[in-house]
Parts: sequence; structure tokens; C-alpha cells
Amino acid sequence: MAGNPDSLFIKSKIWIEDDSGKVVFGLGRLKILEAIRRHGSIQAAAKELKMSYRAVWGRIRATEERLGQPLLIRNVGGSSGGGSRLTPFARNLMEQFRQLHRNVEKQSDELFEKAFAALPPMPPEK
Repeated sequence: MAGNPDSLFIKSKIWIEDDSGKVVFGLGRLKILEAIRRHGSIQAAAKELKMSYRAVWGRIRATEERLGQPLLIRNVGGSSGGGSRLTPFARNLMEQFRQLHRNVEKQSDELFEKAFAALPPMPPEK
């Protein structure tokens, strides 16, 4: 291992699964909902994320089914021509996940620092 413990970092990924191991929510779905919030449109969010409309809608629908709650309010017709906006449940889910993610990162950093603080400095490579 090159370098010293001061130049090492821990990285982790978290997501929420149901009891059958299917993804319910994670960073990918968070990014989808953030893009829909910004654009007010699944189609525009899909374009920004370089995903198909079908892929984005499939992930949204799967999360809604697994949680038993709607994430989007779909505007039908009208002068705006459709679009979608987040439900209060979706906004709360996003904030709770962000907080969980921040807490996991903070705890991981602290545990990593404790675990690797005792490592002696690495000798320079020859």
C-alpha cells in the first residue's frame, strides 16, 4: 500500500432494501427525485440524468409500490401541459435519507480514523 494513513479515506454507499433484497431508496433515486423537483418533469429529469423515461418511471413506480406511498403528483393537461411534482412524503423521504447519509458518512469517518490512527507511518517506496 503506497502513501501513509493520512492520505487514506473511507468510502461507503448506503441504500434501503425491502425484505426481499429489492432496492427501495438510495442515492440514485434521490438524484431522480431532485431532478424531477428541479424540472417539474419526469422527461426532463430523465434527459438530465441520461436515462430513458421508462427507466426513471420504473424506479419511481417500484419505490412507490415498495413504500405504499406516492412520490409524485402528476399534472394532467392544463396550460402547463402536464409535468410532475413531488409529494410531501417524497420531500420528507429525501430529507430523511440525506440526514441518514450524512450520519453514516460522519460515523464512518470517525470509525476509520480510530481504526487507522494506530498505523505506523509507511516507509517510502524504493
